[in-house]
Amino acid sequence: MFGLSELAVILIVVIAVILAKKGPELARSAGKSARILKAEARAMKKEKEENEAAVDTPPRIIPGETAVPGTGATAPGTGRPPAPAPERTERMGGTPPQDSRP
Repeated sequence: MFGLSELAVILIVVIAVILAKKGPELARSAGKSARILKAEARAMKKEKEENEAAVDTPPRIIPGETAVPGTGATAPGTGRPPAPAPERTERMGGTPPQDSRP
């Protein structure tokens, strides 16, 4: 009968034979996985830094522009100015003037 030490030696030899055949493939696969993990971690860190930078920057408000809802409050008087009244001209045919606004 085999003792515990003989079984351990046989097990180590079997593992060594299997690793000799599959070892390089397993190492290559582990290396690829590690590279992918590092790249994803860097991308997440960069995205987080960009989001934090965007949150820290207050919205830029320019008089005459309207702010998009949900991006920040607008200062009084910075809304869109009212559209000028269309010019009224008398036409011979009685048709109203065309609106030139988009």
